[in-house]
Amino acid sequence: MTTKTVLVAGASGVFGREVRRVLTAAGHQVLGLGRGADNEVRADLLDRAAVLAAVRGVRADVVVHAATALKKPPTSHKGMYGTDELRITGTANLLAATEILGAQRFVGENIAFGYGYHDHGDRPLTEDAPFGEPDPDPGFNRHTAGMREKERLPLAVPGLDAVSLRYGLFYGGAATDAVVAMLRKRQLPTFDDRGHVLPWTHITDAATAVLAAIERGTPGAAYNIADESQLGFGAMVREVARAFGTPRPFTVPLWLLRAVPYVRRVASISLRVSTGRARTELGWQPLYPTVAAGLAADAGARR
Repeated sequence: MTTKTVLVAGASGVFGREVRRVLTAAGHQVLGLGRGADNEVRADLLDRAAVLAAVRGVRADVVVHAATALKKPPTSHKGMYGTDELRITGTANLLAATEILGAQRFVGENIAFGYGYHDHGDRPLTEDAPFGEPDPDPGFNRHTAGMREKERLPLAVPGLDAVSLRYGLFYGGAATDAVVAMLRKRQLPTFDDRGHVLPWTHITDAATAVLAAIERGTPGAAYNIADESQLGFGAMVREVARAFGTPRPFTVPLWLLRAVPYVRRVASISLRVSTGRARTELGWQPLYPTVAAGLAADAGARR
């Protein structure tokens, strides 16, 4: 294996820290790009002039876009706006920095909701399904546009090997902390999923997919990265409560979510994805094949 220098935008975030850990353990040198003092390259990704100034004189083989504005699971459209901006403006700025860095590969974090915030039924979607198509609802359309642009922009750069990872919803490690805290305070209800299923990805498995994409990803390809669980949002909340021994969440009818249309839409659809391409081309497979396995490992590590 050839050691590479990898610049990770968002390296101080929940996901970025796990990416740094996995890449470093594999022998790669990681440079974090972000505003915090624990980043080797200090700049706000949305400030183009600052980003370009910060990377001058720095060299990297690979750039990873793992930056997000999410501090906890979003419950409203507004909660997604910062991440939408990072997906478009942040990606454009990072690509300009990629040229200065001399990097040949770009790996972007995306999410399976790019296939559309509507019910997809029981058929697992492959990467050939339409991604980032317009949504008739302006709020959801803003999010899918960001997901579409985050993949399109790197592909438009001549000579750049761009790879996109389309994740399920993150859980595990620090990504579950906010849910556990809310459950302990009895602030998070659950509800009947009515058979709806969403894709889930343990944060460690998400990070190992970045490593696989750096080392074996096909230029121009996108890969679905999710575990084998068949859980909806309500079932996930119950699984977290069971694994961490929190008070049992109270159940509310789904119609009560009308006050939070973002959560209501997410809770009311099925979205399954096929991970065959990632397993075949990247050699990736989840360390935690199900949510139950991942949460049990996390809860056990904290005892």
